[in-house]
Amino acid sequence: MNFCSLITYQYKWLSFPSWVFTSSKVSGEDRTQFLHNQTTANFECLGEGQGCDTVFVTPTARTIDISHAWVMKNAVMLVVSPMTGGSITEMLKKYIFFSDKVEIQDITKQTSMCVLLGPKSNKIMEDLNLGDLVGQPYGFHKHYSVGGMPLTVGVGSIISVQGFTFMMSPTAAGSVQKALMGHGAIPMSSSAWETLRILRGRPAPGKELTEEFNILEAGLWRAVSLNKGCYKGQETISRLVTYDGIKQKLWGIRLSSPVEPGNAITVDGKKVGKLTSFTAGTKASGPFGLGYIKRRTASEGDSVTVGDNAIGTLVEVPFLKDQPPPSKA
Repeated sequence: MNFCSLITYQYKWLSFPSWVFTSSKVSGEDRTQFLHNQTTANFECLGEGQGCDTVFVTPTARTIDISHAWVMKNAVMLVVSPMTGGSITEMLKKYIFFSDKVEIQDITKQTSMCVLLGPKSNKIMEDLNLGDLVGQPYGFHKHYSVGGMPLTVGVGSIISVQGFTFMMSPTAAGSVQKALMGHGAIPMSSSAWETLRILRGRPAPGKELTEEFNILEAGLWRAVSLNKGCYKGQETISRLVTYDGIKQKLWGIRLSSPVEPGNAITVDGKKVGKLTSFTAGTKASGPFGLGYIKRRTASEGDSVTVGDNAIGTLVEVPFLKDQPPPSKA
C-alpha cells in the first residue's frame, strides 16, 4: 500500500514518504464478534460509518500493534504497521474456527492512503466539498467518488484525532494528492513523519509496542474497553486496573543532546527506565525522545539522565494526553 502524508501551510516538508501501512479487510457475518474477541476495542457498539483505535495484544496484554479500524457495510478495514501486518493476519487466521463466518484479506496492494493534518486541514476539506466531515467524531468516515473511482475519507490522522485519512485505489491516488496540494497541502518526507510521530508520542511497533510493555503502560486507554466481555488479554488488563498494577509509563523526553534508543534512563544514578525512540526534532523542540519510566519515580517536569550524560525533562505527549485513564471516582 502506498502511503503519503501531507501537512498544511505552515510546515515545509516537500517529498512523499516511503513509510507505509498495511491494510486488511475482515468480512463475513461473524466479523464484528470475531474482532470484538480478538482485539481490545468494543466493536459491538460500533455501526456502519464509525471507527476506532484497537490494539492487538498477546494473551498477557503485551502490545503487538495499534490498528485503526473503519466499520463499513460489509466489512471492517484494519490499518496496521508493515512490521506487524503479516504476522497479525496469520495470527487472526489461526483463531478462525470451522464454523466461523469470517474472511481476512490482505488488500495492501489494492489500496493507497494519504493523511492530511495541520492547522488548515479543515479549510482544505471545505474547499474540496468534504466539509461534512469537519467536526465529526474520531473514526467517522464516508465514501466518495473520484473520477468514478471509490474514495473513503475518515476523521483522524493515525497520529492524532485531528486531521483526516484518505483511502483509495492506487489509480486514484495521484488525483487525490494533486487536489490536496492544489489547495495548499505540502507533502511530508518519511523522516519528517517519524519526527512528528515521536513529538506527538504515537507508539510504534518494535519501539514502544513490544512484548516488553503492556497496553496500559503504553497509555492506549482510548483503544481499550473495560466493560465488554471476554477477549484476548482481558484478564490481565482487568487485574492491572483493579489492583493498580501498572508499573511504568510512557513519557516524552526533551533532551539536552542526541542519544541512541535503548539507553538507560536514570534518576540519582538508579535505572528507572529505557529510551525507546529518538529524533533530532525541530528548531522549536530540539532533541526529543520517548521512553518508559517506572511509575512514582518521576513526574512531569522532572529531570532524568539518559545514557551517559544527556539530561532529559519529562513532558506529556499529545497522542497519550488525549486518552487519559478512566476516573476512579
